[in-house]
Amino acid sequence: MSAYFADYAWLPHGWAANVRLETKDGVLDRTELDAKRDDIERIGRYVLPGISNLHSHAFQRAMAGLTERQSRPQPGAREEPQDSFWTWREVMYAFASRIGPDELRAIAAQLYVEMLKAGYTQVCEFHYLHHQPDGKPYADPAAMSLALIEAARETGIGLTLLPTLYMTGGFDGRPLAERQRRFGHDVDAYLRLLTQLRTLESPSLRVGIALHSLRAVPENAMRAVLESELARGCPIHIHIAEQVGEVQDCLAIRNARPVEWLLDHAPVDARWCLVHATHLSDEETRKLAASGAIVGLCPTTEANLGDGLFPLKAFLDAGGAIGIGSDSHVSVSPVEELRWLEYGQRLATRRRNIGASRESASVGESLLRRVLNGGARAAGASVGKFSANARADFIVLDDASPLLAGRDAAHAVDTWLFAGNSSLVRDVMVGGAWVVRDFRHRDEARIAVRYREVVERLARPV
Repeated sequence: MSAYFADYAWLPHGWAANVRLETKDGVLDRTELDAKRDDIERIGRYVLPGISNLHSHAFQRAMAGLTERQSRPQPGAREEPQDSFWTWREVMYAFASRIGPDELRAIAAQLYVEMLKAGYTQVCEFHYLHHQPDGKPYADPAAMSLALIEAARETGIGLTLLPTLYMTGGFDGRPLAERQRRFGHDVDAYLRLLTQLRTLESPSLRVGIALHSLRAVPENAMRAVLESELARGCPIHIHIAEQVGEVQDCLAIRNARPVEWLLDHAPVDARWCLVHATHLSDEETRKLAASGAIVGLCPTTEANLGDGLFPLKAFLDAGGAIGIGSDSHVSVSPVEELRWLEYGQRLATRRRNIGASRESASVGESLLRRVLNGGARAAGASVGKFSANARADFIVLDDASPLLAGRDAAHAVDTWLFAGNSSLVRDVMVGGAWVVRDFRHRDEARIAVRYREVVERLARPV
């Protein structure tokens, strides 16, 4: 057993003063309020549970910054190019074609170090880069999944691995394009992959299910996976309604909007995470909130891709649950995700403090409470809270930072999220083990060297 003292610890109801946190075998064994410090280690003034990053495509971290140049018009073209998600996707496909297991492990490890240093202690890896570039499976069909598992073990982050079913190139059932072949499985092969990976589960590894999108998973395949024993009790994630074009195609072919169709054809409940869900009708918003599903919001990626703005206030007013993810990793910071979640709504409504709740007038505290709860549910892990038998994940803010000068507990979270760009996360514990101390990950130098070598190799012309 190890014991730690926090001047203030973030409990389910908010800050509590003088808290003793006892850990045993990687979990929180006991929490004592109004405790005496005695001779136990004081770890900081403000201590919070780790945050779950509920949507990640790890390989995309290595291409951040490579898609920010406007397409040039073709000679004789009458119109300026209209860059969008779909033009970004072509660059992403080309980049992904050069990544194998060794490259993926190196990129993911660097990414996970960055996540830990930012305060994420669990990541949901929405993983569809399964096979060799020509679509043939590796000798071990789980090779790419295992690369992600090894990266998580190496860095110490908790992992919810979400092997992704990807079968068709559109709502019309067209075959996968050449650059999509390495993503593809039939249902039987996909279930075999899940079966293999489930044998590796541990307190730090959960294996769930991801359906790439309605356009990539036919209805009969979706039903077969959801009715299998492997779907029982696990997290289920899906991209949905991210783009206007996706909504239009779904209406044209299935005579329903994407979220409307999913709610009518699948047993959507609290195990589900609908990623993005950007374009919702009022009725979809109400019904999705009532389902208990988490909406996985990725504001920095959604802004980078020009997706649009989620109807946050209407969804929260209807009782909806949310979490955050860094998705394409143009930013790897819960601070920036939460800041832009709020700022996007302010720009759209020309009002302030949209994310505050009935329980708290603080925007930062309200959003933090929501994403801790929603992220833990989406991850299918006992994280994001200081309570008995939860995994012992702590993030400790920097006592010495000038940004926290003159701030009491009532303003600590808002200051962390809305006052400047210096990281305030000083120390991070995952499963009872310190992985970040004094702003440095225990193995960041070696991991960064390997990452640089891989990315420099990927940047060379073919």
